[in-house]
This record gives sequence, C-alpha cells and structure tokens, in this order.
Amino acid sequence: MDKSRYNNRSDQWRKRTGARQSRARRWASVPLRLIFVMLAAAGALAAQTVWRHSDGLPELNLSNLLGARPDPIAGVASVIDGDTIEIHGQRIRFNGIDAPESRQYCDDAKGFEYPCGRRSAEALEAFLAASRPVQCTFVAWDRYHRFVGDCRRADGVSVAVWMVGHGQALDWPRYSHGAYGELQTKAETAKVGLWAGTFQAPWDWRATLNEGIAPSSQPHGIISRRLVAQSGYSCEPRRTCSQIGSCDEANWYLQNCSWGGKLDRDKDGIPCEGLC
Repeated sequence: MDKSRYNNRSDQWRKRTGARQSRARRWASVPLRLIFVMLAAAGALAAQTVWRHSDGLPELNLSNLLGARPDPIAGVASVIDGDTIEIHGQRIRFNGIDAPESRQYCDDAKGFEYPCGRRSAEALEAFLAASRPVQCTFVAWDRYHRFVGDCRRADGVSVAVWMVGHGQALDWPRYSHGAYGELQTKAETAKVGLWAGTFQAPWDWRATLNEGIAPSSQPHGIISRRLVAQSGYSCEPRRTCSQIGSCDEANWYLQNCSWGGKLDRDKDGIPCEGLC
C-alpha cells in the first residue's frame, strides 16, 4: 500500500473525529436552560402560526409559555371601547369579558335601535373617572399584542365585575371559564344595560360582520338570524317600511334580519301592514 496515501487518510479521519468531539464538547458546555429556551421559542412560533386566526385567542409566544410576566400597569386610562383601554401607550384588553363593538347597534326595550357599543364605552369611561388611576395585572398577550389583564380602579373595584354586573359587557366563557356567569344572570334578570332589550353577543356580531352569517349559538335571549342575501334581498343597509317595495320583501326582512322585528310594531306576525 502507498504509505503516503495511508497517512493522508489517517490524518483526514483524525481531523473528522476531532471535529465531532469538539462539537460534542461545545454542546456539552451549553447550559440546559438555554437549550430549553431555544426549543420553547421554536415551539411557540409553530403554535402561533396554527392559532393565528382564532378570534381573540391569546398569542402563544415565548413570554406566555415561559411565564415571563410584565409588571402591572397603572395610570389614567383612555377608553377605546367597552373592553379595551390604553395606558401609557399600551392597549389593554380586559380578561374574560366581551363588550359590544364600537360600531355595534342593539335594540332597546321598545325595539328601537341604539349604539350599544358606544354606550358601553361611555359607561366604562364614567366608571373609571370616579376613582383614578386604574391598575391592570398581566394575564397574557393576545394576537394583536394587547396586554390582556385583570384591571381595578384605585378603590379596588374590579372593572370586569362592574361591566358585567351592570349589563355593559358579557361574561366570555371561552376565556373566563364562567367566572362572571352568576353576575351576568343577575344583570339579565334585572334587565339592566344590554339586557333591557335584544342584542347579538359581540363575538357573534364580529362573525356576522366577517362572514355574512350569524352563528347559531349565543347566550340565552339574544337575537341571531341568518343575514345571507336571498332572492336579491340584503339585510344591509337597514330599512323602514317606507323603503320596502313589497310584502314578500318585508316578510324576508322579518324572518332573516336582526332588525326585522321593527317592521312588525304590533307583534302580530305581519310586517309593514300597509303592504301586507
């Protein structure tokens, strides 16, 4: 055998073996905690991609998984809507409740439409103004990078408890696990706030807005009808009897639109009696 070729192969083998041993020593010197952090970060990114389109779902990022908790935030709050405020430039979403959206309309006790989203925000503004500042304790980050937290006024009163108890927001069982269910039942029985009339749950209203269909499941007593256009009719924009051209059209709105009951003022099942 050519001795020089043998020596070259031996040198190459020793170099490869030395490189593998060197890499093994470097990995052995890496702290286990750092390895765990790297693996957790990779898992968090994968999970976040899967769940990114889930409505309101807290974002699965590294800080949520590893338990890194920001300090509580305290200050004078700017109200965004009935379940969201801003303090020092940070958006904060109240944990476990859902309030009507800013553009959402509901029906009052007489069946007349009113801007329930704006009313909810106004009620929150007045409540917070009575005892400032507000302090919020971190629960999670959501997919919009909002700080999801439990918030209290300076006097210690829970914002979520007050909003649900006064009928200005709903218990959101998906995240609250029913923590405010008893309060909500009392508000419904007393017919305060939203419960004085009829409304869609905010999560259903968002689904209607995004998909054109109102989901079939909703809290007890809340209006939910299909809003899909049929025979050329559409539930948007809202209409009055003077804007409707036929009895068939009026009956379609009555049966399919959340506002259709307004066309039957005497509740005899016949809409727009001048047409029908």
